[in-house]
Formats: sequence, C-alpha cells, structure tokens
Amino acid sequence: MNIRRIHASVGDMKTIVLTLAFLVPALLSAGVAQAACYADYKAKQDNPLRLHYGVAELSGACTIQAAQAELGARLSSQGWTLLNVVSVFDEAGLNQRKSSAGQYYLRF
Repeated sequence: MNIRRIHASVGDMKTIVLTLAFLVPALLSAGVAQAACYADYKAKQDNPLRLHYGVAELSGACTIQAAQAELGARLSSQGWTLLNVVSVFDEAGLNQRKSSAGQYYLRF
C-alpha cells in the first residue's frame, strides 16, 4: 500500500513540475512585455483655452488605441480633453520628450 502512495506522489510531482515548466516562462515574458510603455499626447481645456503636450506611462496594452482609452479617462477626470495620442514608445524614448513635455512629463 505504501508503494502505491509513493507512486501516486511521484506522478503528482511530475505534473506540478511540468505545469510550472510551461507557466513560469509565459508569466515572465508577459511581465517583460508590460514592463514599460509610454505615450505622448496633446490635450486641451476650455474656458479659457489651454493646450498641453504631455508624456504618460501606460498600464494597459502598448497601442495607440489603448492609450487613447486610458489617457482619455485619466485626463477627463482632471478637466482635460484628449486631442490625440502622438505615439507609444518604451523607455528609450523618454529623455528626448522630457523637455518638450515640461510640467506634463509623467504627470497624468
């Protein structure tokens, strides 16, 4: 009877190890893909008219469409209207946009 328990435990361990062998790389690559995504955008406020160019970090998908949805909601909650998302990019594009964004660099 003990041999059956040991055999069953070994089988269970093999299943766990195989599952982890496939899951861990998938989870790690998903984390890397979401590591750093930013968007530069243009927004406005009315009465009086104010315009700004900004850079924001995205938490969702790294696409212009996803950035429009995410930034539109974020900016709207602060009284701004998103005009357009210029581009999405990774950390390599941050420094070249910092001076242009000024006070709106990573603000929203």
